[in-house]
Amino acid sequence: MAQIVAGDERVNEMKAMDANRYATKKTIAQGMLDIALLTANASQLKYILQVGEQHQFYKLMLILISLSIVMQVAAGVLLIIQSLISIHNPKDRSIGFTINYFVDAFIFLSVFCDVMKMNFGLDPAIPLLQNVEMLKP
Repeated sequence: MAQIVAGDERVNEMKAMDANRYATKKTIAQGMLDIALLTANASQLKYILQVGEQHQFYKLMLILISLSIVMQVAAGVLLIIQSLISIHNPKDRSIGFTINYFVDAFIFLSVFCDVMKMNFGLDPAIPLLQNVEMLKP
């Protein structure tokens, strides 16, 4: 009988979930993922700048990484603004939805840039064309 009561309390607790709190947690989670992606891009930018013009796709990689970082920062700023908006006010809710659409677009484009740049290779384990000659027997 005690288990049923505990289960009922859990159901009532889930029904009373605050939508604003959920949206805030979701925004924070998106922000944390954005920070992780930004850190990875900063590391890749450091690598591509160290390799320099020797990399076959140096300019393309530099553009894609920079574009991705700019979009991630813009999305992060919008997420901070969005977290300050209360969804209980109808006027603020429509602004929040609009900001959310822009955040989604920036994150989508950022991930698209990341997918494109990974297809052109940033793996430090892959030798540069100059070093391939030294590896041959």
